[in-house]
Amino acid sequence: MSSKEIKDVLDHKPIIGTERILKNLKTGKLKKILVASNCREQIKKDINYYAKLADVKVIQLDIPNDEVGLVCKKPFSISVLGY
Repeated sequence: MSSKEIKDVLDHKPIIGTERILKNLKTGKLKKILVASNCREQIKKDINYYAKLADVKVIQLDIPNDEVGLVCKKPFSISVLGY
């Protein structure tokens, strides 16, 4: 997946960051999660585990976290985002 998926998430009110994503996953408030290609392995495992429990779609991006930050027009890297 590419920047098209990111722009789709940005059309909604995106949630950025691992801690916020995990918190919202546990409370069942997410529909879709995007994970950067160079996201840490432990974070991917945690997100996939909770996403499976909450029946949330997880999409693995082909671009690294610094490019995700650029597409989102943020001055920092983004490894995980969702809505």
